[in-house]
Amino acid sequence: MTTNKQWIYARKPNGQVGPGNFDLHEAAMPQAKDGEVVVRTTLLSLDPASRAWMQGQTYRSQLNPGDVMAGWGIGEVVESKAKGFEVGDLVSGDYGWQQYAAAPARTLTKHDKGHKPEHILGVLGVTGLTAYFGLLDDGKPRPGETVLVSGAAGAVGSIAGQIAKLMGCRVVGTTRGEKVKWLINELGFDAAVDYTAGNLVGEIKKACPRGVDVYFDNTGGEVLGAALNRMNVWGRVACCGAVSNYDTATPWSGPAGVPGFLVTKRIRMEGFVVMDFYARRREAESALAAWVESGKIKAPVDVIEGFEKMPEALAGMFAGANRGKLMVRV
Repeated sequence: MTTNKQWIYARKPNGQVGPGNFDLHEAAMPQAKDGEVVVRTTLLSLDPASRAWMQGQTYRSQLNPGDVMAGWGIGEVVESKAKGFEVGDLVSGDYGWQQYAAAPARTLTKHDKGHKPEHILGVLGVTGLTAYFGLLDDGKPRPGETVLVSGAAGAVGSIAGQIAKLMGCRVVGTTRGEKVKWLINELGFDAAVDYTAGNLVGEIKKACPRGVDVYFDNTGGEVLGAALNRMNVWGRVACCGAVSNYDTATPWSGPAGVPGFLVTKRIRMEGFVVMDFYARRREAESALAAWVESGKIKAPVDVIEGFEKMPEALAGMFAGANRGKLMVRV
């Protein structure tokens, strides 16, 4: 191969993201400088946060039209000018939507080839770490408590809910359509609520008769408002994301009454970013790997074939097409 295909973030979305926001570009093959390696990408991750990155600076550097679209990938080193990295090493990093990437070795993580690449990019990667630390450090679930997870059929939510079950909790998830049964029958949730069915507050009340002690929030918006209505005194809310507001021109305003809920019920509501816990990542990776290998946690993945389908896959994720971790095989 003499050229490197890249997806360029070309036009800022006004509402839903789609293929029209990206251009497919062919660049020259990258070459490693001192301290860098060249990676041949095998899998690319699709994450809800990528939509927020298009709107302006968040917890990562600004993404501007004309840039290679940001995102995590995993692949094989094909050239190295960095100590400790050799051709053939399996590495992952935040190097964007491209078939080949030259990246500083310090920004990459080298992996044991004993793990599946799909797991490294998913349950053993940023996705799993987000679920692990968000639930256990922010949510602090205790045996017998009720844990509610929104976006529960997605990458992070599906793992967070299963960890909560391992902690001895009653676990309820929100999703839509046929994925309600999937959460219960395949992932072992105790109950699930279809947030599109109407009377969301009533449905959450029915599924959580003893109230909610821990709410793992992936969606924000209306589901957050309904969850706050069912929070118990001394409840904890782990704010992971607000996917319901990412891919729309008219974000949902609210929920109303948050200060009152927090004060009267003494609720602790805390946002987090997984990089806050990165120094402890080995702890999470070890626990998650053991749970997956023992069968205590399932790591659902949804793999789409073909680099050209990246924008289409991203749009599908916001339409709720995936179950578990969504990625594209390059």
